[in-house]
This record gives sequence, structure tokens and C-alpha cells, in this order.
Amino acid sequence: MAKPIMAKATAVWLVDNTTLTFKQVADFCDLHELEVQGIADGDVATGVKGFDPISNNQLTHEEIQAGEKDPLHKLQLKFNAAAEGEQKRRGPRYTPLSKRQDLSLIHI
Repeated sequence: MAKPIMAKATAVWLVDNTTLTFKQVADFCDLHELEVQGIADGDVATGVKGFDPISNNQLTHEEIQAGEKDPLHKLQLKFNAAAEGEQKRRGPRYTPLSKRQDLSLIHI
């Protein structure tokens, strides 16, 4: 299952701006339900600015309304065609200075 970008900030926004249940927010953001409750209580993610999933094209207003009407409704991440096929790419690994060869010492 794909999760929204900036999941914790998205959860902060959903808790502050909707009447969704903690379980709905937790399932959508791939967090634990107690973590979402901690966000609501102000114990978790203090200082994290909410990230609006509607303006960032991750959720529709209708999807949130459906979730608010039915506590068993699972929020669906909006399909983003631009993200299709995206995978994390691993770049070159860091090589410590002590392991690097000093090419200036090699005389050819």
C-alpha cells in the first residue's frame, strides 16, 4: 500500500482539520493508532506543521467527507500518474576517507 508523502505532517493536518477517526488517519498515513492519538493530544509531532493532502493532490475533499460520514471507510490515496513506476534509487555508497585511495601518490 502506498502511503502519503510526509505521512506524519499529513496526519497532523487530518487530525486538526477533519473529524476522521484515529484509526482512519492511522491506516491512511501508515502510522500506529496510538501515535495518531498522541498527535491529537499534543504529545507527538509537536512543532510539525500540517501538510494539506487536498492541496497536494493526495486526497479529495469528497474522500474525506465519505470518511467522516462512515467511520469504517478506508481513505484511498489519490492515484498520481506521475509517480507510477517510481522507486527509491540507491546511489553510490559513501566511502570513508581512510578507505579511499589517494591517486596523487600513484606515479605511472
